[in-house]
Amino acid sequence: MTSQTYPKYCTDILVIGSGIAGLSVALKLARHAKVMVVAKASLNEGSSVYAQGGIAAVLDPFDSVESHIEDTIEAGAGLCDPEAVRLVAEKGAEAIYELIDLGVPFSKHDAESYHLTQEGGHSHRRVIHAADHTGKSVTETLLDQVKQTANITLMPNHMTVDLILSEDRRECLGSYVLNQSTQIVATLVAQKTVLATGGASKAYLYTSNPDTSTGDGIAMAWRAGCSVTNMEFNQFHPTCLFHPKDRSFLISEAVRGEGGILKRPDGTAFMANYDSRAELAPRDVVARAIDQEMKTHGLDCVYLDISHRPEAFILNHFPTIYARCLKVGIDITRDPIPVVPAAHYTCGGITTDLHGQTEIDHLYAIGETAYTGLHGANRLASNSLVEGLVFAQTAYESILESFDPALSLCESRIPVWDDRQVTQPKEKVLVSHDWDEVRRVMWDYVGIVRTDKRLQRALKRMRMLKDEIHEFYRHHTVSSDFLELRNLTEVAELMIKSAIKRKESRGLHFNLDHPDRVEPTAPTRLTPRHAIQKRPSN
Repeated sequence: MTSQTYPKYCTDILVIGSGIAGLSVALKLARHAKVMVVAKASLNEGSSVYAQGGIAAVLDPFDSVESHIEDTIEAGAGLCDPEAVRLVAEKGAEAIYELIDLGVPFSKHDAESYHLTQEGGHSHRRVIHAADHTGKSVTETLLDQVKQTANITLMPNHMTVDLILSEDRRECLGSYVLNQSTQIVATLVAQKTVLATGGASKAYLYTSNPDTSTGDGIAMAWRAGCSVTNMEFNQFHPTCLFHPKDRSFLISEAVRGEGGILKRPDGTAFMANYDSRAELAPRDVVARAIDQEMKTHGLDCVYLDISHRPEAFILNHFPTIYARCLKVGIDITRDPIPVVPAAHYTCGGITTDLHGQTEIDHLYAIGETAYTGLHGANRLASNSLVEGLVFAQTAYESILESFDPALSLCESRIPVWDDRQVTQPKEKVLVSHDWDEVRRVMWDYVGIVRTDKRLQRALKRMRMLKDEIHEFYRHHTVSSDFLELRNLTEVAELMIKSAIKRKESRGLHFNLDHPDRVEPTAPTRLTPRHAIQKRPSN
């Protein structure tokens, strides 16, 4: 096959990712421009769909923006950007009302008001939800709107390979994408590109995330020359179902928020021994407590018990969790739920400003793939979806200011994909073996509790894997599995390097060799050697 047979498509705005952040910004931009939304799997397969708990926003008259700010900064362990925190706290309610206007079926307290729950780290009830399937309900509502919008072209099952840059590497011009049906790589040209590709928790052996969470946007932006920030802070959700038939199902934070108690196998509650807030402590505290209990007592898991609440209450508030647990023989109205921590959320990401703009012109990043400064060293529960919504709005405003409807890059001299010098791989054992090794190395050496020796060992192994993968990439045609492995290994190395740089324990990063906080502190920023310095602003 020659390079001339590869297709080239042009659009005004390219959105890579179809989660809540990506769909939201696409809907807004489609009022003014032609938008193309690319998803590497089906359009509704991503972390957003699996978000159970809800969306944090100040909706109760007895709550306040200042309280939300204080809770976020407290959970972030002194590393949050105050401007980003205030922006999200102030704009969160507006984002919720937009969703309500679109028809998201949030749970009602009564005919006049919505039910708000309280989760770990929050001092008020401020988490609005749609039973225990909030992410699914919001995603489906947005997707319904997107499918009815004439200005939006949808491209599911297209895996992005890399970003396309101008000759001076200062501007993003689109991306190359692999059509997973035809295995042909297309060239997508766009005036503006938005990365909304989610996080990288698939880097770990045990995760609450779907298979799509392989850090694609972070890896592509890094290769293009963007810096990344705070990649050492990987949040482990304290409570994922532990069962041989279903180990990746998340048990929502809201279960603890509504009275669920963490217990040892003998029924003894233990969280009060670790924190005065007990089950309502932030996720990093609860995850480390569970990890310590399991190691101290030689346990495979601990138990989360909500069975003391009325059956009708449980069925009304947690229908998805009830049904999923019942499939494996656990009736949560009567039985405690076996749980373990699992990798859940990437708090760091591509460095952006408060409009989602990266260090490369015309390239934006929003949602979990971005570092905005909101989460600091630990994300407050239910602050993820609201971050995606608020920064979809600010990115939309920024893009609209500089978007030129008369400009087309279609005639630009952008090379199409050319794979005439590579061959089909004869065997896939390298990909499958390295996939497994990356995730085991990260779980064993870069997990909830770390040491200098473990981190150095992880870095050495990850560099060897990267060399193998780079050599494979140079000589063989690409596949989605290989591209994900390439991205995941890239991001895993960034996580390890960031963790090595932080010589203290803070938030989600706990190092036995540096157990105390060190003040003053600052975010951990890594910059690629090939990064282009931004031109000074006028």
